[in-house]
Amino acid sequence: MVLLSLISGLERCTEGDIIFDGKNLRDINLDYYRSHEIGIVFQSYNLLPFMTASENIILSMDASGIKVDDKKKRALELMRSVGLKDSYANRKVLRLSGGEQQRVAIARSLSYNPKMIVADEPTGNLDKQTEEEILEIFKDLAYKDGKCVIIVTHSANVCNQADKVYDLKKVKS
Repeated sequence: MVLLSLISGLERCTEGDIIFDGKNLRDINLDYYRSHEIGIVFQSYNLLPFMTASENIILSMDASGIKVDDKKKRALELMRSVGLKDSYANRKVLRLSGGEQQRVAIARSLSYNPKMIVADEPTGNLDKQTEEEILEIFKDLAYKDGKCVIIVTHSANVCNQADKVYDLKKVKS
């Protein structure tokens, strides 16, 4: 998760640089970066439990400040794009399965159309079938929508479907 925290600007580098779109993360407004350029999908979903699925997505749109004529309509479109029916929009997220919550989290990360999606163990809490469905969503984001998708995982299945795999190991001090 440290790598994703660095890429997403949640933590600062102590050494080296992280360059995004030709700019060093040290030199840009990280609040803007996180609310416009990069979408984050957390392993634990990080959805607000007292809100509905659509409210979680709309809140992300509000936080980014993007202009959308009908945010509810856009939230429904995003939910459909990740395989959720309209009937899920008004359900509290705690009434959704893990796979459904992960889909809401992905839709939320797409709400402001970021260039890059980073995901921390997005299939770690899911059964095999749901893992495959979530991976298809990420592949569509990469291949059809042209987004850079970075996934941190321990899953051999996820690694086997990736274009590039970097095996990170702890350096002995």
